[in-house]
Amino acid sequence: MTYNREGFSISNDENKVDVIRLKALLAGSYWAYDRDIDTIARSIKHSECFSLCDNDYFVGFARVVTDYSTFAYVADVIVDPDYRGKGLGKWLVDTVVNDARWKGQLMMLATDDAHALYERHGFSTSQKFMGINCR
Repeated sequence: MTYNREGFSISNDENKVDVIRLKALLAGSYWAYDRDIDTIARSIKHSECFSLCDNDYFVGFARVVTDYSTFAYVADVIVDPDYRGKGLGKWLVDTVVNDARWKGQLMMLATDDAHALYERHGFSTSQKFMGINCR
């Protein structure tokens, strides 16, 4: 599926993911700055991916890890810093969370920032969930 808005598009076609550009974007993040290209490629293969493009230029990304039944985890939401402030991140998150494939599922994410962005889409903090980073 492809969504279009004012010269931008969001596609859930895995072939639209520009892995080299994605590595460059993630290199500027706090959570995946040291993620290698093989790990990125493997994460794409095992996720439902959303590519945000300005015409054909890759400017943003999000992915969902899911069992398609009860659970969906949103990860690696990122927009090129040169494209921020245009509402593209809001549109990307809206597109991801409203995808019919995970309707009725528990959807989660982990973030150190952008809480207001996610709260506007229904996410809230919880004392129930625990996590561990297995490195």
